[in-house]
Amino acid sequence: MVNKNFPKFGMSQAGAFVTALKNYNLPDFILVMVAKECKSELLERGRIDDRLQSMNDEALELLHRVFVGCAEDDAGKYAQYRFFAYVSSMYHKCEVIVNESIPGATSKNHKILVAVKNNGMYIAVAYNKATGNPVNKKETARFYEMVDDIKKGEHGTMLIDAIYGSSVGFRSDALVELENLSKARTNDPENKLDFKIANFENNIYSVTKC
Repeated sequence: MVNKNFPKFGMSQAGAFVTALKNYNLPDFILVMVAKECKSELLERGRIDDRLQSMNDEALELLHRVFVGCAEDDAGKYAQYRFFAYVSSMYHKCEVIVNESIPGATSKNHKILVAVKNNGMYIAVAYNKATGNPVNKKETARFYEMVDDIKKGEHGTMLIDAIYGSSVGFRSDALVELENLSKARTNDPENKLDFKIANFENNIYSVTKC
């Protein structure tokens, strides 16, 4: 399949985008999301450069802006795309689902930004604050309570990781709060849950354990 829109960019610019992007190990679901957003075709399978070349100019430009240029947008959508790809890179050969609803022990359905499944079971959940002020103490406490409720429910038996990401930083009291809540958990292996902080600095996410 040949990109029908190449003449608009010219082969050289579209080719340069493909050359840069093929080194980024972009997960399949990101390509699908961007193709849908940009009303682009997308080869279902094949080499990454062939799949990228099947996408239209708008999709290639968006992917380049997000992953190569690390650009920001007012809605924080670009930051979320980077976070989705980052979480996916941590869990090879696992299913990554965006905007998943998971019921907890209280029967409340929790809207999860990113959920990771292995063999049909949830093993990790993640959230990223893309815009606004640095994460505060109330926000980390709310995240902890939500994850704890999921862990205690029937869908959380295999849940082991909870990642709180931020593109806008964390207040120190927020980090202390999550660390204290995490340390207060029982050491019982069945309740084991690792809370991780993912901060976006110098165009990459880096994780620290609570």
